[in-house]
Amino acid sequence: MSDFWQALRAHTPARIGQERHGEAPGTRDRLAFATAHAAARDAVHQPLDVPALVAELATVDGLAPACVVASAAPDRATYLTRPDLGRRPRDPVPALTPGAEGDPDLLVVLADGLSALAVERHAAGVLRALLPLLPASTRLAPPVVATQARVALADHVGLAWRARLALVLIGERPGLTTADSLGAYLTWAPRPGVADAARNCVSNIHPPHGLDHATAARTIASLVQGATLLGATGVALKEGRAALG
Repeated sequence: MSDFWQALRAHTPARIGQERHGEAPGTRDRLAFATAHAAARDAVHQPLDVPALVAELATVDGLAPACVVASAAPDRATYLTRPDLGRRPRDPVPALTPGAEGDPDLLVVLADGLSALAVERHAAGVLRALLPLLPASTRLAPPVVATQARVALADHVGLAWRARLALVLIGERPGLTTADSLGAYLTWAPRPGVADAARNCVSNIHPPHGLDHATAARTIASLVQGATLLGATGVALKEGRAALG
């Protein structure tokens, strides 16, 4: 491979300047593609290590002990073919004991989504960076670990717990350059039936090639601040409207 392509490859994980031998790709590039494809498939099917994640969340300052909620999808195969089942809980959401300060301002749901690996690697790190950026008066609901879950599962929990905002940290669909990308979805007044246009998303969280935890946390905190001032998320709220000082 020429020095020209090698220099460009240092700046992107994209597959550029691949070798060809006649009509076929070079062996090295073909094997690299197969490896990346296998990693993406493994990420989709790998189950979330719930006990390990719950234990890690217990080390994050400011969080109460986590709750665990399963979606109505009974297994991974069903989850992948029936997105609707991943959007609602299997069982009624357990009641939240109201605090003396009132209903929670923010509910955080950590969902396996399409990459449990992303949640295991990045969710706790994002929360460690995020919580100190929130106002000291922010009332946090206990974090929820959700399995076989889609973003909208948090709408049911948020309604049951009367949370003003729901933040979902969820594994994004793997690609051929990364299998551990985390997405963050913020929803004002979560409730079943909320349209996707009413959510804000911060995606591509996977250092070192994607957003790092600190940058993602600053963006999320700015959106939380803006949502609180505006009383809305989604198309009504633009990133940077209430940027942190």
